[in-house]
Amino acid sequence: MKRTFHITLFVILLGIVLSSCHKPMPREQLLHRLRALQEQGCMFGHQDDPFYGISWAYEPNRSDVLETCGDYPAVMGFDLGGIEMGDSKNLDSVPFDRMRSEIIAHHLRGGIVTISWHPRNPLTALEHLGTWPEGSAWEATDGSVEAILPGGMKHELFLTWLERVRVFLLSLRTDDNQPVPFIFRPWHENNGAWFWWGASHCTAEQYKALYKFTWDAINSSLMPSIVWSYSPNLDGNMTEEQFLERYPGDERIDLIGLDSYQWGSEEDFVRQTRADLAMLCRFGDKHHKLVALTECGYRSVPDPSWWDRVLLPILCDYPLSYALVWRNAEGGEHFGPVPGTESAENFRAFYAAPRTLFLKDIAK
Repeated sequence: MKRTFHITLFVILLGIVLSSCHKPMPREQLLHRLRALQEQGCMFGHQDDPFYGISWAYEPNRSDVLETCGDYPAVMGFDLGGIEMGDSKNLDSVPFDRMRSEIIAHHLRGGIVTISWHPRNPLTALEHLGTWPEGSAWEATDGSVEAILPGGMKHELFLTWLERVRVFLLSLRTDDNQPVPFIFRPWHENNGAWFWWGASHCTAEQYKALYKFTWDAINSSLMPSIVWSYSPNLDGNMTEEQFLERYPGDERIDLIGLDSYQWGSEEDFVRQTRADLAMLCRFGDKHHKLVALTECGYRSVPDPSWWDRVLLPILCDYPLSYALVWRNAEGGEHFGPVPGTESAENFRAFYAAPRTLFLKDIAK
């Protein structure tokens, strides 16, 4: 009798241990959730959503998206630019302490978090400390990437930068010490010339070495919570061969994206975005990667029907995880919806479309 009891107890305890060992990490849970949600629709995202909007800043529980349609965006975007310098605020004057609180809050309400990084130029940032745009990510000089790779003159500085990023990302934990999973999207729009890590300023091998070094340095401690994203800028005629030229490799990337804004005509935006997304979705299907419009939008949305007439059909025609529009800047420029504007009513139609997912849709 006692022997049977002991055997039974052992089996129960062994089952508990094994189930604990096989409990999915937050990163795996987020990936599983993203894939499941993609089957339901495309999540809407907004950069810096809870910090400021048109005519307000840093007021608790405010959001231009929330005040337009009665719901938060499913995805919120945040940026770490400036943390590498040891600054208390990012490049858009968002305090990092406030950013941490809002990231955790959005996670706890059931939302998805994505984090980008616009680090300053390692060759010039210290010379222009405290000024902008000198020394910024947009001060695109040749040799900056080469300088921070192993053996480069600024490699030790870059190690300090990565440590500051790593410490902040590790601090994203709930009150009960659970890590917050997030999508990390460094070194984006690398096929352009406007950032110092862009294609005009470093070789493909240098860029891939930069991404891989960043991945290795940060992933050593953040593997349980980080989903890695790679997102070039809109090309309009991107081929798989072009995409692979600077692609860091399947083993390091979970989500591929496209940054696509309507800067010119609607016709060009639609044609070029569809062409690149078609290629990316084929690649994502073949390589088992999620696909997203990692940045998109139309500055200040001058076309009141843009949301459901131009953007929505694109989201309906491709299997996208999310589409994130850029921030509503305090100076009046906005990429997201704004209450009281001409396009606000159209955004509510966009919100009501079956294909678009907001917080209430994904937090059920």
